[in-house]
Amino acid sequence: MSGRPMPCSQEELGSLFLFEKLAPEQLARLCREGRVEEFAPGPVYEEGDPATCFYVLLEGTLVLSRRIGDYEVETNRSSSRGVYAGAFQAYLGDRLRQVYNSSLRVLEPTSFFVLPAETFAAIMREWFPMAVHLLEGLFFGVKSAQEAVGQRERLLALGSLSAGLTHELNNPAAAAVRATSALRERVAGMRHKLGIIAAHPYRRDALETLVDIQERTAERVAKATDLSALEAADREDTLSDWLDDHGIADGWQLAPTFVQAGLDTDWLDQVTAAVDDDTLEGAVRWLNYTVETELLMNEIEESTTRVSALVTAAKQYSQLDRAPYQVTDIHELLDSTLLMVSAKIGPRITVVREYDRSLPKIPAYPGELNQVWTNLIDNAAAAMNSTDAGGTLTVRTARDGDHLLVEFRDTGPGVPAEIRDRVFDPFFTTKPVGEGTGLGLDISWRIIVNKHNGDLRFQSVPGDTRFQVRLPLASADPSSPQES
Repeated sequence: MSGRPMPCSQEELGSLFLFEKLAPEQLARLCREGRVEEFAPGPVYEEGDPATCFYVLLEGTLVLSRRIGDYEVETNRSSSRGVYAGAFQAYLGDRLRQVYNSSLRVLEPTSFFVLPAETFAAIMREWFPMAVHLLEGLFFGVKSAQEAVGQRERLLALGSLSAGLTHELNNPAAAAVRATSALRERVAGMRHKLGIIAAHPYRRDALETLVDIQERTAERVAKATDLSALEAADREDTLSDWLDDHGIADGWQLAPTFVQAGLDTDWLDQVTAAVDDDTLEGAVRWLNYTVETELLMNEIEESTTRVSALVTAAKQYSQLDRAPYQVTDIHELLDSTLLMVSAKIGPRITVVREYDRSLPKIPAYPGELNQVWTNLIDNAAAAMNSTDAGGTLTVRTARDGDHLLVEFRDTGPGVPAEIRDRVFDPFFTTKPVGEGTGLGLDISWRIIVNKHNGDLRFQSVPGDTRFQVRLPLASADPSSPQES
């Protein structure tokens, strides 16, 4: 957008802090190769357009803003003479895509000194060659360092999550393998006992009754309830006495299995009524195999269900099978992340969930929110594990006006007052060398603030540190998502 041409004054340019050290001939060149324009209230340039000009404020008020979804977020507002915007990185040339990284508008008739980007770049290289080299090194050095350390941050997080997931998967998988091996033995024993029973002259009605008892036994196993240790011990004693009274050897070995399955002496009386004394022990041991088989199958089902839940959590955490931007249930994301990092949290930390389940789903980038949850949980766990006492991590959700609040509260030693202003700075970390990169909170801040138009803040006293994430409940248009 072009403004109304106005005369260029060397004296006026020389009065600006940006040009105050320039020689008269340099100021003359600026006026010769640049121009002064006055803009009516409204836009001057739009974010993402080719960066063709460098703007220096002479008089008026400017507003800089960035696009976040379908929101325009104001980043700066100033009436200070000499503030600049536009193509101020033109000296980097084609090594950087030269586009405006924000939008500029003016609130009143405003005049700028305008310098074409090519002229600005040429003047910088000619007048300040050493400064250009230093600025190039700083820009690309920091960018390269951020990329390298960011990659390492992701690899460290991935390695930690992979180790935790492997550990979590190993336990149910090993349990399923053990149960399968034991099941094979029990089925073989059941076949053997069935052969023994078949070799005896059972009445047809007795066999039918025994088979019926077997079916009802399997049903009772499925409905068995957990008992306290004292209740289980009392029932085992009662069943052991019953088995001993009926001449069944080593009844104390059978009793715990029957109790676990929810069986009692009334059930054993039904077995006694169905068979004669000579075959009672064989029938009881055959039914014991039935009980053990059902219990082992329950164990296998629980173990494989646990494996499936972990795989589902891993998919939910990584969002591999989902669109990058979608309406999301925050509680699903929190639960999957807590499961994925459970090994890192450790046994000394108690996790408390205080969820407001009435909260609606919100538009978000779920994979990146999981990265935020991971960073915040990891920091909280590290703080609490740094003490011998462990602690409690409370994850709370609530409505806060037109935002959804996610709070991570830990009982660790707190953030020291002298570093509170630096916790979101890139590369700042209090973790030992090799354990932290200092990018976790910086990345989290950019994901929440820049990408979701939200807010990330914290408050801390010893024993009560709270990191609070606020995300807008309103929908956003992801058609032009911004890089975090």
